[in-house]
Amino acid sequence: MFKKILIANRGEIACRVIKTARRMGIKTVAVYSDADARAPFVQMADEAVHIGPSPAAQSYLIADKIIAACKQTGAEAVHPGYGFLSERTSFAEALAAENIAFIGPPVNAIAAMGDKIESKKLAKAAGVNVVPGFVGEIEDTEHAVRISDEIGYPVMMKASAGGGGKGMRLAYTEKDVREGFEAVKREGLNSFGDDRVFIEKFILNPRHIEIQILGDKHGNILYLNERECSIQRRHQKVVEEAPSPFVTPKMRKAMGEQCVALSRAVGYYSAGTVELIVSGADPSGESFYFLEMNTRLQVEHPVTEAITGIDLVEQMIRVAYGEKLAFTQDDVKIDGWAIENRVYAEDPYRGFLPSTGRLIRYQPPVDGWEDDGAENGRRGVDGVRVDDGVYEGGEVSMFYDPMIAKLITWGATRDEAADKQVEALDAFEIEGLGHNIDFVSAIMQHPRFRSGNLTTGFIAEEYPEGFHGAATSDELKRTLAAIAGFLATARADRARRIDDQLGGRLRPPSDWAVKIDDVTYQVELSEDEVSVDGAVIGLAMEYTPGDRMVHAEVDGKPLSVKVDLFRAGFKLTTRGAIHTVQVLEARLAGLTRHMIEKIPPDLSKYLICPMPGLLVALHVREGDAVEAGQPLAVVEAMKMENILRAEKSGKIKAVNAKAGESLAVDAIILELE
Repeated sequence: MFKKILIANRGEIACRVIKTARRMGIKTVAVYSDADARAPFVQMADEAVHIGPSPAAQSYLIADKIIAACKQTGAEAVHPGYGFLSERTSFAEALAAENIAFIGPPVNAIAAMGDKIESKKLAKAAGVNVVPGFVGEIEDTEHAVRISDEIGYPVMMKASAGGGGKGMRLAYTEKDVREGFEAVKREGLNSFGDDRVFIEKFILNPRHIEIQILGDKHGNILYLNERECSIQRRHQKVVEEAPSPFVTPKMRKAMGEQCVALSRAVGYYSAGTVELIVSGADPSGESFYFLEMNTRLQVEHPVTEAITGIDLVEQMIRVAYGEKLAFTQDDVKIDGWAIENRVYAEDPYRGFLPSTGRLIRYQPPVDGWEDDGAENGRRGVDGVRVDDGVYEGGEVSMFYDPMIAKLITWGATRDEAADKQVEALDAFEIEGLGHNIDFVSAIMQHPRFRSGNLTTGFIAEEYPEGFHGAATSDELKRTLAAIAGFLATARADRARRIDDQLGGRLRPPSDWAVKIDDVTYQVELSEDEVSVDGAVIGLAMEYTPGDRMVHAEVDGKPLSVKVDLFRAGFKLTTRGAIHTVQVLEARLAGLTRHMIEKIPPDLSKYLICPMPGLLVALHVREGDAVEAGQPLAVVEAMKMENILRAEKSGKIKAVNAKAGESLAVDAIILELE
C-alpha cells in the first residue's frame, strides 16, 4: 500500500481524504494557497506545502506546483478530490510521466467522459439513451438560436467542460438564448478554460438520478445504487439522498447495468458517477437519459457510503494501488436511508445572494473529523455526520466555492433521516455571514418533499416569490411564546440581581404579553410550570442571559432555538424560520398602540449591488429609457454571473459605476429619475 499520498485539493474534501488515509495508516500531504494557510485540512495533514496566492488559477490549478510538492515530500500518489484538476487529462498524464500514481480513473476514460459533447456521442454509440440535442460545436449566438429552434423549447445551454452548476442556462424563448449564450461561454472559459457550449432538450418534470460506479484495474465494475439529486437551485445540487424514493428495484437494475456497460466501454476504474435525467411524467420509470459522467468522487458521496457501508475514498486508494475489489455486485446492499444538505454561504432571504466573510461563530451539531471508527466515519454520531473544512474565526472567501459544510443524516427510514436533518440544522450555529440553514430545514419539513414527489423544478415551483422562512404551526408559535416568556423572566432577574434595575426587593415579572406574527399570547410562569393563554406547556430548558442557543424539551421532544436579543424582545430562529418576538410585561402591553410606525425608505429607483462582486457589464448609459425587467448590469461573484434587471420603467438619471470595477454589497450602481 502507498506510504504517503498528496491531496491536490482544499476544504472539506481534503479533510475527508485525510481522515480515511489516516485510518489506513497512510501519511498525507496537503497543499495550500495564501487564503488557506490556517485551514483545518492543513492542520490535519502530516505535511503541508504552500503553492501560491489565493486565486485558484495561481495555486490549485497549476499542475507543476502539485508535482513539485510531490517530489519535495516523496508522495507516491495524488488524490484530486473534486473540481480543480480532478478531471484534467493533462494532469493525470503529467503525474504518470513522473511515476506518481493518480487516485482516479485512466486518462482515456477522463478524456472520453470529461467532455460533455464527446461523451454523448460515445454514450449514443454504446446504445445508451441520450437527451435529444446538438452535440457538435456551436459557432455563435445566431447558430445557437437556429439549433434551439430546431430542437424545440425549452432548451438547456451548457458549457462543454462545465460542472457544479456553472456555465448553464435554461432558455424558454429565443430571447433567452440571445441573452444567455455568451454568458455561458464566458463562465465556461473563466471556470474551466473551455468556452465550447452544447444545447439539448430540457426534459419537463425531470428528476435528476445518478448511479455510483466503482471499478478496479482487473475488469470488475459495480454500481453502488443510486442517489436522488433533484432538488437544485440554478442547476447546483442542494439536497441529495440515497436511495431515491422514485426508483424501483427493476429500474435500479436497468439503470445500473446500463451505466456499468458504458463504464466498461471506456475501460473505467476507480469511483465515478453516471448522471441521468428521468422523466417524472413517466410512471413506469423507463424514460431515463444519459446526461454526463463525472470521472471523480462526487460531493454527495457520503449518502452512498451511509447506506452501503462502503468507504469510497478507501476503495479509490486501493484501486489506484492495484488491488481487486473485495466484494461483488451481490454484496452491495441498501441499509436505511441517508440525506445530505449542503450548507452554503448564501442568504436565502435576499434571493440567495453569495455571502462572503468571517465566521464569527461556527459550531456544527457534531464534530466533523474525530477519528472515531469506520462506522461513525460513514454514518456519523447517532446518524449525524458533518463534513466541513472551515473553522470558527476563519473566512469564507470570494476565491472558492461558497459551501461551508455538508450535513449528512442516516435513519432506518426516509422520514427518520429527514427528522434528524431538521434537529441537526436547528443545532447548527453560524454567525458572521448569510447561510441557507433555514432554507434547507424548510425543504426537509415540506409536505411535497416528504411525499417524495420531486423534480429539478422543486425550488422554483414551491418558492416562486423567493424564500421568507418555513411555515410555522400554531403549536410551535405557542411553544416559542412560552420560551420567550422564560427568556424574558431570566433577563429581568439578571437585571435585578446585577444592576438592581428592578429594585432589590422586587421580583422579576412572571406575566408577559408575547407578540409573534401579529398574534399576542398571554404567558404566565410559576416555579414549576409555564402556561400560554391558560394552557400548560410541558417545557424544560436551561438558559443563562447571553446564551446564543437554547436546547429545550417540549413535551419530551428536543427543540433547539437560536436566540438574539433586542430591546423589546428576541429574535428566535428554529425549524427553518426567524421570528421577531416582542415581549412586554402584561400590564404594559396595551400601551403599544400609541407607538409610531417607522416606514422604510423607497429604494426602488436605485440599482443596488446585491453582493460583493465584479461589475462585468453595464448595458445602459445616463439618459437611457428602460423598461421593467430589462437587463441593466451583470455582476460576477464566486465565478457565477448575475444579471441585474430594472424593477420598474424609467429613465437613467445617473450611473455611478463602470464595467471592471469591484463593488461592495449595497453599492449603488445607477439611479433612475
